Amino acid sequence: MAPAGRHRRPTPRPLSRLPLVLTAGGAGLALPLVSASGAGAASGGLWDKVAQCESSGNWSTNTGNGHFGGLQFTPSTWKAFGGTVHASRADLATRAQQVAVAEKVLDAQGPGAWPVCSVRAGLTRDRAADGSTARRAASEPGEAAPRTGTATARQASARTDGTGPAAVGDGRGHHRVVPGDTLSGIAEEHDVRGGWQRLYTANRTVVGGDPDLIVPGQRLDLPGRQVQERPAAPGTGQEAADDPAEQSRSRQDGQRKERERQRAAEQHRAAEQQKAAERQKAAEQKEAAEQKEAAERRRAAERERAAERERAAERERAAERERAAERERAAEQQKKQKAAAAKEAPASSGWTAPVRGYASGTAYGVSGPHWASGHHTGQDFAVPTGTSVRAVTDGTVVAAGWGGSYGYQVVLRHADGKYTQYAHLSSISVRTGERVTGGRQIGRSGSTGNSTGPHLHFEVRTGPGYGSDIDPRAYLRQHGVTL
Repeated sequence: MAPAGRHRRPTPRPLSRLPLVLTAGGAGLALPLVSASGAGAASGGLWDKVAQCESSGNWSTNTGNGHFGGLQFTPSTWKAFGGTVHASRADLATRAQQVAVAEKVLDAQGPGAWPVCSVRAGLTRDRAADGSTARRAASEPGEAAPRTGTATARQASARTDGTGPAAVGDGRGHHRVVPGDTLSGIAEEHDVRGGWQRLYTANRTVVGGDPDLIVPGQRLDLPGRQVQERPAAPGTGQEAADDPAEQSRSRQDGQRKERERQRAAEQHRAAEQQKAAERQKAAEQKEAAEQKEAAERRRAAERERAAERERAAERERAAERERAAERERAAEQQKKQKAAAAKEAPASSGWTAPVRGYASGTAYGVSGPHWASGHHTGQDFAVPTGTSVRAVTDGTVVAAGWGGSYGYQVVLRHADGKYTQYAHLSSISVRTGERVTGGRQIGRSGSTGNSTGPHLHFEVRTGPGYGSDIDPRAYLRQHGVTL
């Protein structure tokens, strides 16, 4: 159904007149409520046929196209004909309530309110609720109804040919508005000079402030045209409106307007279906694009997770290679330590050199002002810090700690009464009073105390204190150790 029964201003002739189909007979026209108990009431079976055509018989349909319920009411029509007393929209009302409102629409607007489905269902304005045929009163209060059953409201649009009346039923230069009329159509049909604008100006008090709104039953003056009455047929007393030719032209004109309304309704429905299809297609395309984007994000995330797993595996492989290299280095170091230990093992006589792999430094007896006694009191061995320092033979630790200018030192007393001193150590491995065997590590070389660099100061004494030194090389040679 059309959303509003309004007249539209005329457009130039080359353009389509389809925009003018929303006329005084449109379903959206806000007319006074008319009782459904009149002759326009349709049988319940007819309404089911109309609903089957309009909505496949679904009385609660709401497809989002702006039409609701089994008979596809627009909200404006539903409200104008009192539907809101039942429900806010037609699809929320019962079948009986929708039929009651439809009877009012049919009585006020005729079957053109459903331009396609009324034809298919056989719905007419004169079809009564019990299926019998009845006529609607076509005259205003106080006026007589047409004298013949063939002079229907559609004769209101019959066009004069210059010999007959220019209006329906009065022949006095007037026009009675019927469903399907528009101001532009009336002006064109009656050759009103000045077009619909002059027609509206002459009838402003009848039409009101909105020239787009005319109502069936309104009587409009036709300005700018001299109209003569057509004389009645001799001996009959009937008006020109009862002439068969006039009636035929009236029927043809009404049929033409009905066809135009049907075509416009079909085109409107097709356009709505096209728009709905386009919206559906756009929604499907949007959904497909969103799904594609989501899938791409999932694939990207999976690729990133796979890359992270590969990086983690590579880090693990690198760590394993490093651990293997560390184990290999440890094994090599252990091998070297064992070889060094075997190399540094004491001689069979129980005597050994204090260090292995050394370079001789300052020899015993070298004179100079650097030493308190005037000469060097020991034998220096140029070895790097951390070199293992060993006892030259069995003995007892008599000093293990800081020795002043000697730095960290260890002093041993041996069975022959001699003392050996190991000075400038970086670390000490024994305690005072401890018994050690020849070849045991007692500390590591360094550069502590009064020292110019890493080395071991080895000294042999006849007593425990400074000043009783003897030649350490000669002492070791006596016991089979050659430095």
